Amino acid sequence: MIKEKFNLTGKVAVITGASKGIGEAIARGMAEFGAIVVVSSRKQAAVDAVAEKFKNEGLEAVGIECNVADYAQCESLIQQTMDHYGRIDILVNNAGTSPYYGPIEKMIPGAYQKTMDVNLNAPMYLSNLAFPHMKRQGGGSIIHISSVEGFHASKMMAAYNMSKAALLMLCKNQAAEWGRHKIRVNVICPGFVKTKLSAALLDNEEMNKNLLRNIPLERAAEPEEMAGLACFLASDAASYCTGAAMVNDGGFLLSPLM
Repeated sequence: MIKEKFNLTGKVAVITGASKGIGEAIARGMAEFGAIVVVSSRKQAAVDAVAEKFKNEGLEAVGIECNVADYAQCESLIQQTMDHYGRIDILVNNAGTSPYYGPIEKMIPGAYQKTMDVNLNAPMYLSNLAFPHMKRQGGGSIIHISSVEGFHASKMMAAYNMSKAALLMLCKNQAAEWGRHKIRVNVICPGFVKTKLSAALLDNEEMNKNLLRNIPLERAAEPEEMAGLACFLASDAASYCTGAAMVNDGGFLLSPLM
């Protein structure tokens, strides 16, 4: 049955940046499809609150603190997951940051490095840490959350754009190398979503007006509108899908460059 292929029952899913926004929505979606979700973010209190909310709704979840810019904490996240459940079937690298908004020539090295550490290096490290466990199990699904900003240039966001573009190639290389182990790697590229990261754009009336003019659906997305695609890619319904960049942007990339 095709319907059954979407079932995630018994699978263990680790989602970073899952205390709010897109990450929380993806964690909820996977839990509703039956997965045991590991809700991860920088603060234990924040992930505990989300996990408790899920459990009160009859969903299976645990919160594990992890600052993905710290390699030791990435190691701990994967090890604690293995200690809890003995397996990792799904890894969603969702945690992201954009600490600098300004011209390239004035970019502070620390802000650039933080952007790369969180948006690019952490997905690579966490994937590498999950790889041996997925290989031993006979497969798994890794999902990176990139952005439409990885496809085109936009003023004042160079580091963010660069990190998200590099994430697309990380996905393709992992897919090419790990397919023989039945580990699928795909990337979701959201457009403008109502999250804390995009608040500066969406809360500015003039910028919001200009932005919506370039989106055929004439609105920003809700975080929940990213969850269905992630659940699909995590499931057996996407068993032949790897190395793909799935754009979910309301048609934004159809418009001329901003």
